[in-house]
Amino acid sequence: MRSIILCADDYALHPLVDAAVLRLAEAGRLSATSCMTTAPRWRAAAPQLVPLRGRIQLGLHFNLTEGHGGAFAAHRLSQVLAAAYLRRISPAQLQDAWRAQLDAFEDALGSRPDYIDGHQHVHQLPGMRAALLAELRRRYGDTNLPWVRSTVPAGNLWRDPKAAVIALLGGWSATRLLRRAGVAMNRGFGGVYGFDAPDASAYGAHMQAWLRQVQDGSLLMCHPAAGVVPGDAIGAQRPVEFAYLMSEAFALALRQQACHVQNAAA
Repeated sequence: MRSIILCADDYALHPLVDAAVLRLAEAGRLSATSCMTTAPRWRAAAPQLVPLRGRIQLGLHFNLTEGHGGAFAAHRLSQVLAAAYLRRISPAQLQDAWRAQLDAFEDALGSRPDYIDGHQHVHQLPGMRAALLAELRRRYGDTNLPWVRSTVPAGNLWRDPKAAVIALLGGWSATRLLRRAGVAMNRGFGGVYGFDAPDASAYGAHMQAWLRQVQDGSLLMCHPAAGVVPGDAIGAQRPVEFAYLMSEAFALALRQQACHVQNAAA
């Protein structure tokens, strides 16, 4: 029996996202949710997570591209990628961004995040990962740090072109850097697809393929919502994921693949 981390990204992005996260957590279908503290509604959404402390892990979803990221609010992913690889963002700017988003998490929830990851995986880019490590050490010392998401694919999932690109764009480099620094990370990553599953059954086929490749301690990301999120690039796909994750078909897939969803206490 393999214990996996199932993490719902984008908490606080929209009320429909939050509703799905809360329902999945109550149903025991989630291990964690990643919080977008730059979202305008973060302060209003955060108190709903307090009763879930100890049941699921709560992480920071570091954002530079969603349109409400402070100094980076107008940046698209392509712009952030170019700026990171051309070293056009100063270490001071990056550490300020980490500091502001971690401050917002701690101010709203009264504690540090259990873990860190990035919206569109920006946490792993050149400059970003070093600034993250520096800020974690500044805030928390050298031991007992929050763990950080690794995007190194589980098993043979690296054969998927999109998963391979994500890993190449900092996934392997960030994993080596942070593990050498003693930062805990998940063991393998999945959940990458084209956000093009037409229904819950099609998304379930993706899930079964991921479950066949994960090992104990692997992380699968998901992006559920209780309805279509207007104006969101993957808004129509979110309720498809939610329907499957709430279904008996998902519970059956876990049993068939000898996996269980790790909870915060595990």
